[in-house]
Amino acid sequence: MATLAYRTAGESHGPALISIIEGLPAGLPLDIDLINTELRRRQGGYGRGGRQKIETDTVNFLTGFRRGRTIGSPLVVEIKNKDSRLDDTPALVKPRPGHADLAGATKWLSTDCRETLERASARETANRVAVGAIAQCLLAHFHIDVVGFVTQIGSAAAHVSTDLSPAAIRHAIKESEVYCPDSAAGEKMMELIREAKIQGDTLGGIVETRVFGCPIGLGSCVHWDFKLDSRIAAEVMGIQAIKGVEIGLGFKAAALPGSLVHDPIMFDAAQRHLPSLGFTRPTNNAGGLEGGMTNGQPIVVRAAMKPISTLLKKPMLSVDLNTKKADKSDYERSDVCAVPAAGVVVENVIAFEVARSMVEKFAGDSLTEMTNNYRSYLAAAAALGE
Repeated sequence: MATLAYRTAGESHGPALISIIEGLPAGLPLDIDLINTELRRRQGGYGRGGRQKIETDTVNFLTGFRRGRTIGSPLVVEIKNKDSRLDDTPALVKPRPGHADLAGATKWLSTDCRETLERASARETANRVAVGAIAQCLLAHFHIDVVGFVTQIGSAAAHVSTDLSPAAIRHAIKESEVYCPDSAAGEKMMELIREAKIQGDTLGGIVETRVFGCPIGLGSCVHWDFKLDSRIAAEVMGIQAIKGVEIGLGFKAAALPGSLVHDPIMFDAAQRHLPSLGFTRPTNNAGGLEGGMTNGQPIVVRAAMKPISTLLKKPMLSVDLNTKKADKSDYERSDVCAVPAAGVVVENVIAFEVARSMVEKFAGDSLTEMTNNYRSYLAAAAALGE
């Protein structure tokens, strides 16, 4: 089976971040402005720390790219670090609660947490945003639109209508420093971030991603590891500081009877030409996924991000790994709130998983072949029952 896969490499203060992507069809135009814009958005958002003022993330393609298009071989993507000083960084022997420090140092039989934090750092998510933005270039060819935004920071929660188009959501978050489509809620979020900064504390929140235009049948119900909801959940949970993922109604479904949870199926012949093949739903509690497969409705995913673990004015109780004596945890430069940035990361890792399912279902060595397979499938599916 043809598939799309990637690996990332690089440390927070190393010379560069590197991604290797395999399985992209040949002939795919890559929108470098779009990719770099996504990287800038990851660095932005109200509440970010000083590191974002140092770095200016942009992509450089080292292999697999010629004259603006992929050529079918592995695509190697480089993002250079300006703050490159890995050999000069000090040891960190008082692990920070909430970070990978203690577990990683113990795993590698060391009392210096530096090597662990350099790789576990959220700086690595720049790689995954670049990979996801490249995946979005593929999805755009098939008119699949992915958009992410913030729905909650601390106690401030937003209401974002399910009727909003991708363009309307993007327009709204472009005007928001916290990437929230609800302007009133966004102001409250910023107030909470300002207060947390004064108190030397940090804040977490919830982000949401919606995917529009997927054809019915991406993913699988045959094998658990091909289920698209399983893959999406795993990809999102793999993001630093994410502690929970839900799809559609999510955890709320547990408190409701089935009659209020499952989405009735209807048919509108006027929409038969769409990827949904004319099947409509009055609700989308399933979040666009049933049995591990897309059902023609928008995919809706939410993720909960915990507060940043590094506290400036409130270092937490820890232990010196060399002396085993109680001490305050070490401080490493950090953010007050990175929820807006997390929303960008979540959006792009979901884009990658949807693109991977597209490649698997409509396999082709070239974009032309993949496009023909996609059109043939929609035509055959639309003709069912005739």
